[in-house]
Amino acid sequence: MEFRERAPAKLNLYLHVVGRRDDGYHLLDSLVAFADIADEVTVAPATALSLRIAGPFAAALMSGTGENLVHRAARLYAARLRRQPRVALTLEKRLPVASGIGGGSSDAAATLRALQSLWRAELAEDARADLALALGADVPACLVPRAAFVGGIGERIEPAPPLPPLAVVLANPGVAVATADVYARRAGAFSEPARFVDMPGDAAGLAALLAERRNDLADAARELAPAIADVIAALAATPGALLARMSGSGATCFALYAASHEAEAAAQTLAAASPRWWVKAGNLL
Repeated sequence: MEFRERAPAKLNLYLHVVGRRDDGYHLLDSLVAFADIADEVTVAPATALSLRIAGPFAAALMSGTGENLVHRAARLYAARLRRQPRVALTLEKRLPVASGIGGGSSDAAATLRALQSLWRAELAEDARADLALALGADVPACLVPRAAFVGGIGERIEPAPPLPPLAVVLANPGVAVATADVYARRAGAFSEPARFVDMPGDAAGLAALLAERRNDLADAARELAPAIADVIAALAATPGALLARMSGSGATCFALYAASHEAEAAAQTLAAASPRWWVKAGNLL
């Protein structure tokens, strides 16, 4: 018996830094959405806790230090249930590491969902939210992978109105950017929240609304990784691109399209022109 959960890429369609807490954590206002481009977590009963990592980005993940978030999620969830974490975990790592699309956080959230199915022990909503936040500021938004406005340090989640159909291309120049370094380099005044009530009914309308907003971390990230500017420019130049922007703290960038065939054609063009980039086409969930 095993259970599988996809861990979709999380995109910040806009990201405003609106303040900073006394403990140094920054306060955000962001509209997040999820793409059908994803890692995958599998859980199965076992005699002890184990984790196997496979996939194209497995080596990059295993070369890091510290406990993997998938492993930690299983251990903490079991502790909350006061049971032994006897489970075999497999992470198929298809998303680039440290790339601004919430890969580790989405992996942790997928682990919690899969273990909930395996152990048939659902936590109360508040307890699950606390557990997710203990794993990381981005994990609460990934528990239910749907469009949402995110506030606080990431723990305040407000479901957004349904998005119009949108295709997307993700592109990463092969550069890992540390989130802490990006925030440390960010300069200037804080932004105002920019939430909206009515969701446009089509892709062009939403892209126009998002264009009035920004990613407040983009300038700092480009200073650390100048290739980000090249990726955004290349995405913006593809036929049908409605908006090109960096996600999170980078270096992954995205472009939005009204039709899947436009995104697929754009991804093929980018991959051919820049074969060292990671490029994927998909759709927003």
